[in-house]
Amino acid sequence: MSLAPAVPSYASGTSEVPLLGDTIGDNFDRTALAQPDVDALVEVPTGRRWTYGELRTEVDAVALGLVAAGLEKGDRLGIWAPNVAEWTLVQYATAKIGVVLVNINPAYRTHELEYVLKQAGISVLVAATAFKTSDYAAMIQEVRPNCPDLRQVVLIGTPDWDALVEPGRTGDAAELARRQADLSPDDPINIQYTSGTTGFPKGATLSHHNILNNGYNVGRLCGYGPEDRVCIPVPFYHCFGMVMGNLACTSNGSTMVIPGQGFDPKATLHAVQQERCTSLYGVPTMFIAELNDPTFGDYDLSSLRTGIMAGSPCPVEVMKQVVDRMGMTEVSICYGMTETSPVSTQTRVDDSLERRVATVGRVGPHLEVKVVDPETGLTLPRGEPGELCTRGYSVMLGYWNEPDKTAESIDAARWMHTGDIGIMDDEGYLNITGRIKDMVIRGGENVYPREIEEFLYTHPDILDAQVIGVPDAKYGEELCAWVTLRDGAEELTVEKVREFATGKLAHYKIPRYVMVVDEFPMTVTGKVRKVEMREKSVGLLGLEDAAAVRNA
Repeated sequence: MSLAPAVPSYASGTSEVPLLGDTIGDNFDRTALAQPDVDALVEVPTGRRWTYGELRTEVDAVALGLVAAGLEKGDRLGIWAPNVAEWTLVQYATAKIGVVLVNINPAYRTHELEYVLKQAGISVLVAATAFKTSDYAAMIQEVRPNCPDLRQVVLIGTPDWDALVEPGRTGDAAELARRQADLSPDDPINIQYTSGTTGFPKGATLSHHNILNNGYNVGRLCGYGPEDRVCIPVPFYHCFGMVMGNLACTSNGSTMVIPGQGFDPKATLHAVQQERCTSLYGVPTMFIAELNDPTFGDYDLSSLRTGIMAGSPCPVEVMKQVVDRMGMTEVSICYGMTETSPVSTQTRVDDSLERRVATVGRVGPHLEVKVVDPETGLTLPRGEPGELCTRGYSVMLGYWNEPDKTAESIDAARWMHTGDIGIMDDEGYLNITGRIKDMVIRGGENVYPREIEEFLYTHPDILDAQVIGVPDAKYGEELCAWVTLRDGAEELTVEKVREFATGKLAHYKIPRYVMVVDEFPMTVTGKVRKVEMREKSVGLLGLEDAAAVRNA
């Protein structure tokens, strides 16, 4: 008697709604022409607001200003700023003229800024003058002599910005239409840098088709329409803000609400109340901060219906509180990665509460996912853990100017290998249980230990360094560095490491814990056992409670 074959860990997302064949600019225009009087963008701190009709006029002025500045299709424009309205204007303006927008993390320091400017060949940089403790203007001045492609810097909120936009207000609308018509949905339009396993970030290159459809489908699964107002405290430089936030809104006709330049729990709760937001986004850390704010009870959040929690493993208890205390009964968990535009799986409104709080949902429309044996590449039976892979419209074009790195991540059949360990159940729902690669996700920020290790090697007292992620109740994970010291080196403390890294590394890449050891745990073949290091660190640092938190 032969047994029936096991059901494979494979699922494809069916949909009666077709993919969009538009460019981002054309799709935006369609929405603006259909509902010119609906609110499109609200910047709460400044009180600035635009209807769709007004926003289209402003976007076109910025686009024609960029044309007047000499930008051509395929040129790269960098944007280095926190969440401000100008970020959104530049996002849509570049898309209209085929200029590739390069997102630069607001936390970057000079070392990272210079690398990205050179690697992407950025010719124009639009930047804030400063944000938090970062003096952007000074940092740009410092690296500019080393960046030969950079010919123009436009600082937001200064006469630079007005000088860029003013020529566009009297520009030739026919020229803009011609440039728009010359674009293909498959053209690259966005580069987002993900921390690099080899010491430097890689530029995930995304097309109109990639990110427009991902935003559209994520928004559709949240039920968005013109009556929805989405509070976006997550950063625009990340797919969460600019795709799941901005593009989900404009492709579904909803309103983008900016609660502040950077995340602040009170400002976010205030924006939800003032603008009667129906949806709120955040990584788990943000929701925890809002729920624990002493003034939480003072805000009227009754307008909230839905929202998205993503970017980090989502603690089950936090999800339950978001549903119960914030009234977000239709809240959704999304899972994905920058290289997949970003969302591959999402929970649905009609999923049971247990499914919505304890899984990352099932495959999105028009996408495929499978769980494979990392060694053989063969699809595993359902219920068995393996590497999660995804395929479809969302998979990036590749890493900018790095074909070898692209080939390591996307196989010949166009499956993106995520490096995450997933388990698919009988109904097609997924749980993420760990990572094959040792990437650390700290509060929604992807950090590759190798990048930090390479940096720590430059410290005069450090002989060798290994960086791991350890559990953290607030950020999901924190960085812990195990280091061995050179002979005769002085005692090394966390404070000394922080001092050495401050100003050179983004704050979220600086290890919270530093452990000086004589040697690292090794396998017989000489490989460092990071799993064992993590287990030991949990005990040595007293992180058992954080390690016990259950995530989707």
